[in-house]
Amino acid sequence: MSRNIFRMILVLFFSFLMAGAVFAAPPVKIGALFSVTGPASPLGEPERNTAEMMVAEINKAGGINGRQLELIVYDTQGDATKAVQAVNKLIKDDKVVAIIGPSTTGDSMAIIPVVEKAAIPLISCAAGIKITDPVKKWVFKTAQNDVLAVMRIYKNLQKQKISRVAILTVSDGFGSSGREQLKLKAKEFGISIISDETYGPKDTDMTVQLTKIRNSNAQAVICWGTNPGPAIVARNAQQLGIKIPLYMSHGVSSRKFIDLAGDSAGGIMLPSGKVIVADQLPNSDPQKKALMSYVNKYRARYKVEGDHFGGHAWDAVMLLKNAMEKGGFAPAAIRDQLEKTKKFAGIGGTFNFSPQDHAGLNIDAFVLVKVEKGDWKLIK
Repeated sequence: MSRNIFRMILVLFFSFLMAGAVFAAPPVKIGALFSVTGPASPLGEPERNTAEMMVAEINKAGGINGRQLELIVYDTQGDATKAVQAVNKLIKDDKVVAIIGPSTTGDSMAIIPVVEKAAIPLISCAAGIKITDPVKKWVFKTAQNDVLAVMRIYKNLQKQKISRVAILTVSDGFGSSGREQLKLKAKEFGISIISDETYGPKDTDMTVQLTKIRNSNAQAVICWGTNPGPAIVARNAQQLGIKIPLYMSHGVSSRKFIDLAGDSAGGIMLPSGKVIVADQLPNSDPQKKALMSYVNKYRARYKVEGDHFGGHAWDAVMLLKNAMEKGGFAPAAIRDQLEKTKKFAGIGGTFNFSPQDHAGLNIDAFVLVKVEKGDWKLIK
C-alpha cells in the first residue's frame, strides 16, 4: 500500500514538472546591433558587454513579469550595409520585440526606415541629432545629442574668453553631424570658426590639417571623431608643438582614448556623460547611485572600467525593462511606454521622453572633463 502511494506521489511530482515545462512562457527576444569589431569597436564592445551583463542580471532576478529575456546580438562592424542585413534578420527571422543599438550614427540612420516600416521599437546608442530629430514614431536614443556636447564646449570657450576656433572633424556620420552642429551653434555663442578641416575614418596621420590650423589665428582646436582618429590627432598636435587648447568630442569618452593617445592626452578637455567621473560627483547627484552600481558591476565582470559607451546600452536595456514591466511585451505597447518615460535617472543622464522628444536629455547630461596624470578630472 505504502509502495503504491509512493508511486502515485512520484507520478504527480513528475506530472507537475512536465506541466511546468509545457506551460512555461517562452523568452522575450530582444535584438541588439553593435559595432563589436571594426573601427567603432571602442564603442560597440562595451555596449555588447553591458547589454549581456544587464540581461543576465535581469534573468537571474526572475526576468520581467515572470518572463526571461533572450538577447540576440549581431556585429555590424560599423558597416551600414551589414547593419541593414542584421536588422532584417532580427525582425523577420528572430522575431524580436525591440532592438537596441546600433553603435554609430551612420548605422542607425541606415536601419531607421526598416524599423519604422516593421513597427519595431529601436533604442539607438548613437549620438547624431538626426536619429530622433525630427521625431520618428518607433525610434528613441540613449546617447546624448551631439548638439548638447557642442553647447558644453562652447560654454567653456566663453568662460575662457576664446572666440576663434579651428575644427577638425571625421568624414563619417558622427563627424558630419558634429561639424554641422558646431557651425550652427557658433554664432549663438559668439564663436568664429576660422579653420574647417576634415579627415577620413581610416587616416593615420593628420599633420597636414593640423599644420594649417597651427598657421591660422585659432585660439583653440575642436576635434570631432571616435577612436582611433582623435588619438592620432592628439599625438600629431603634440609633435607639431601646438600649444592652444585641444577639445575632443564625447566620441572619445572612454579609457581607450587615454591609452591610445598616451602622454599627448594630457590637458585635453571634452564633454562626457558622468560615468567616467562617477566617484567625483556629489552624493546629491540623482544619477550617482546608478552610475556607481554600473561602474562596480562592469569592473567586477570584465576587469576594466565601465564607460560612457557601455552606459548607452545600460540605459537602453533598463528603459526597455521599465517599459515592459508597465506595458507588456507587444512592440506597440513597448513603444508607447517608452514615450511616457519620465525622470529615469540612467547612466547617460535623466531621461524625459515625450511625443515631441525621443532623445530625452538636456545639457545637464554632460559634464566637462580634462585628462590629468593619465586619468579623468571633472571640471567644475
